[in-house]
Amino acid sequence: MAVSVSKTRDVLVDVARQLFARMGFHNTTMNDIAQASQKGRRTLYTYFKNKDDVFDAVVEAELDKLVDSLTEIAARQLPADKKLITYIYMRLHAVKAIVFRNGTLRASFFRDIWRVEKARKKFDLRETEILRNILNDGVNEGLFRITDVDMTANILHHALKGLEVPYIRGHINRWGRSRTIERQNVMNIIFNGIKVNHDVY
Repeated sequence: MAVSVSKTRDVLVDVARQLFARMGFHNTTMNDIAQASQKGRRTLYTYFKNKDDVFDAVVEAELDKLVDSLTEIAARQLPADKKLITYIYMRLHAVKAIVFRNGTLRASFFRDIWRVEKARKKFDLRETEILRNILNDGVNEGLFRITDVDMTANILHHALKGLEVPYIRGHINRWGRSRTIERQNVMNIIFNGIKVNHDVY
């Protein structure tokens, strides 16, 4: 029974995602979702209170897939410094792919950031944990010198969130630098900072 319930909800979420992408969030009704899923309004309202609730579920489902991909990267047998850079680039690329794959999510991502923010709370917690593990590995491998891993993971997480919109819009590398040069600059900022003498404050 639990499997059937989960499958029904997954179908509703995927149908809603496709409708939102094609028609836009504001132009899609709960009735549209019920009809397209062939589940009926009664079934739809059993799982979701309203369209906002459905939207949150769509965003969460997309972010769950993202977490699975990022967890796979974190599990790779790589030195922590290479793993962190790979993680950062794969993460930004994956977020961009998700946003562009979902037409209305793309619009909502830019226009209604608070709606997406509410839906991604669980993802934010899971990502911070992944980053914490990578940083701990780096400390244990003698690659990173970090005084507070928890705080550093949190700062990195928020820094990555701040890069999402400019990266998606192509503002990070607006001068047309090669991917290699772009990557080197990112690595230099993360691992060396901008100060000549790398003091610990």
